Amino acid sequence: MDEKKLINITEENFESIKHMDEDGIEFWYGRELMKVLDYSSWDKFKKIIKKAMIACENSQVSIKQCFSQLGKTSKMPNGGEKYVEDFDYKLNRYACYLVAQNGSSKKKTIALAQTYFAVQTRKQELTRKEYEQLSEDEKRLYTRKNVRDKNKYLFDTAKIAGVRNYGKFNNYGYRGLYNGETAKDIANRKGISEKEDILDYMSSTELAANLFRITQTDEVLKNKNINNEDEACNTHHKVGQAVRQTIKRIGGTMPEDLPTPAKSTKQIEKEKQKKLKA
Repeated sequence: MDEKKLINITEENFESIKHMDEDGIEFWYGRELMKVLDYSSWDKFKKIIKKAMIACENSQVSIKQCFSQLGKTSKMPNGGEKYVEDFDYKLNRYACYLVAQNGSSKKKTIALAQTYFAVQTRKQELTRKEYEQLSEDEKRLYTRKNVRDKNKYLFDTAKIAGVRNYGKFNNYGYRGLYNGETAKDIANRKGISEKEDILDYMSSTELAANLFRITQTDEVLKNKNINNEDEACNTHHKVGQAVRQTIKRIGGTMPEDLPTPAKSTKQIEKEKQKKLKA
């Protein structure tokens, strides 16, 4: 297999295990990263994570910002319980890069990971401060890309869960988040044709709500090992409702009440490309 194909596979592997938190910030779990990097022993992999944490500290970057230790309580045979303090780690992209840098370069997966994360760390991850400094159009483009990428993974997960009618599956999620509205209803309300993608006509705030719906549905489908289309659709609906309730609880604006931008993200992207060419 040539190098280009290996790099493409590497990217697919890392992006397929990427998660999003409630603020739309990406992260990886150490145990999932371990498997992708071709390690079989968690104890050995923890040592690499510890080295990466030292490297992080030496680079004067906050360890807490990059590495979050996740504990777990396990039941013992005698009926007691044991708390494992470092059962797993929550890592940002820079932490993954440092882990790869401290892994065995003899492994092909490590060598590819070192290249991949070195290029992607700065290219794809924005800090919250950087994000807030973006214009609304730039925020829309950035979040729209995240939504597009995560939707691909959701549909892959949905397929494994038994979904065959993706239009139906999508509408269940929208109906949960938009108080009963389907994609067609949303398009009509926004005044756009059915041929246009409603996600292209959403503000950064509305896109962020949908990003949360998408990532959390993906998580739940995987965690519950759902393998039935109706159950998968109902799960998508429940997650959509849960996101809606969260918005309501914190005093946010309901997605259907947010203004529709005059330009689609595709239009903004085209204008951006014209300026670059000029």
